[in-house]
Amino acid sequence: MIEILVIEDEGDIRESILDILEAEKFEAIAAPNGKIGVELARKHTPNLIICDVNMPELDGFNVISTLRQDPSFALTSFIFLTAMADRDSLRHAMNLGADDYLSKPVTRKALLEAVNARLNKQAAINRQARAKLDALRSSISLSLPHELITPLSGILGLAEILIDEHATITPAEVLEIAQDISASGQRLNRLIQNFITYARLETAGTDKYNFGQTDRPTQIADVITRIATNKAKSVNREADLLLDLEDAIVAIPEIKLEKILEEAIDNAFKYSNAGTPINISSRKAASFLTINVCDRGRGMTAEQIADLGGYMQFERKLYEQQGAGLGLAIAKRMTELYGGKFEIDSEMNTQTTVRITLAIL
Repeated sequence: MIEILVIEDEGDIRESILDILEAEKFEAIAAPNGKIGVELARKHTPNLIICDVNMPELDGFNVISTLRQDPSFALTSFIFLTAMADRDSLRHAMNLGADDYLSKPVTRKALLEAVNARLNKQAAINRQARAKLDALRSSISLSLPHELITPLSGILGLAEILIDEHATITPAEVLEIAQDISASGQRLNRLIQNFITYARLETAGTDKYNFGQTDRPTQIADVITRIATNKAKSVNREADLLLDLEDAIVAIPEIKLEKILEEAIDNAFKYSNAGTPINISSRKAASFLTINVCDRGRGMTAEQIADLGGYMQFERKLYEQQGAGLGLAIAKRMTELYGGKFEIDSEMNTQTTVRITLAIL
């Protein structure tokens, strides 16, 4: 049953609203002031809260400010009751996250229209969220088994060699097999971490605070240099890496920037041939810094760029690569979550440029 919390210090108004809601088969609970209202909200987690603005101890503005700090109430619909009709008060209410307001004295018709409108909107949001979750589950169920099996098969196969041939293989061969097992394990770990990261991004939506946001900015040049150099070394392509960097402090936590750069740079090395250049540059313009990661690889079609998303891998039948195609999808979503832009320009079989634009502090 739908539960509605009514926070109103005037007893006759409170009882009148409760009677209307209960007549419509809503589960209604009431609080005589804001302090008790907050306590009841935390206890019951109602579907909707109707709250007076002017109350002793804790007014309506403080009630909504307090509850909105709790992620459990981030999407709870909130309707203000107010005798104030001035524009500044109404704007303040909306800025705090109120969904609607009703002027006192409130009529039965106006109350039920506002309540049903908020509940219908909430139901639509819930349906959309469930549909996205179902699509996410479907994508995971289709792609995860194959993506996990590939590196896992390598680990199991190499371990089997050690078991069967341990009496005859040389120490050098043991070392080589151990290195291959480690490489497969690292690929498997990265894949699992990417699935977890993508799922967290889906859950966070557009709210970076739900994704573990921190306020620490990042000095960018050293981060780019470190990640690009390490990647080039890991694939024996140090001579291919060309850096041309302007430094700046950008408005994104370092650990999130590292992930974005790792995926963009990994993509450039993965889909280009040894001996072709990987150009990475950063340039300041006004209040933004743009990072360009350019390779001379196979490129992407306009359709592939437009369809960039989780669990899709470009031309998989022709180019078998591990990773479920999540890398660029994660980098794009994470960049946008922190107010940046993530763009791709590409010409097939010529070059691809990933452009990341971030705000400068």
